[in-house]
Amino acid sequence: MFTKPLALLLILPLAACTALKETKVAKSDPLKTTALYKVETVKMEHGIASWYRDHRTASMERFDGNAMAGAHKTLKFGTKVRVVDLKTNKSLIVRINDRGPYIRGRVIDLTVGAARKLGIYDRGIAKVRVEVLKEIPLLQRPNLHTKPQPKSRVYTQAAKPASNLAAR
Repeated sequence: MFTKPLALLLILPLAACTALKETKVAKSDPLKTTALYKVETVKMEHGIASWYRDHRTASMERFDGNAMAGAHKTLKFGTKVRVVDLKTNKSLIVRINDRGPYIRGRVIDLTVGAARKLGIYDRGIAKVRVEVLKEIPLLQRPNLHTKPQPKSRVYTQAAKPASNLAAR
């Protein structure tokens, strides 16, 4: 019925319509991550950790019992510390936002949420190691744009162009 040249003429317009296909390339935003924490510790303390609930914090933050936060006598507010339970070797990173504890031998008070996550809530107190972590800010270049940039587009060839098929 159909000859090869006639079938080729019917297929060529369809191939030309699907020659270019648009593919979007996703870029990651380098400004979303603000800090990394050094594995090496700046300072280390050993002592007893306890937990506390419901009182006004010394940093004037609203108290959140589920937050991963704690109280320390001397560390600056906002300092990140790793608390390691010496019995189970479980660890947790908390942010210092309060002052205390004021009982001899205790080095840190944790919120109820942090104590539960560390596994010391039921025991009440635990022997711990407190490691002060040093914050390392990521490299920030002055030429980075803060406005969202348009997504880049890459065109890939889905089928051979019609001109190459006709030449054969």
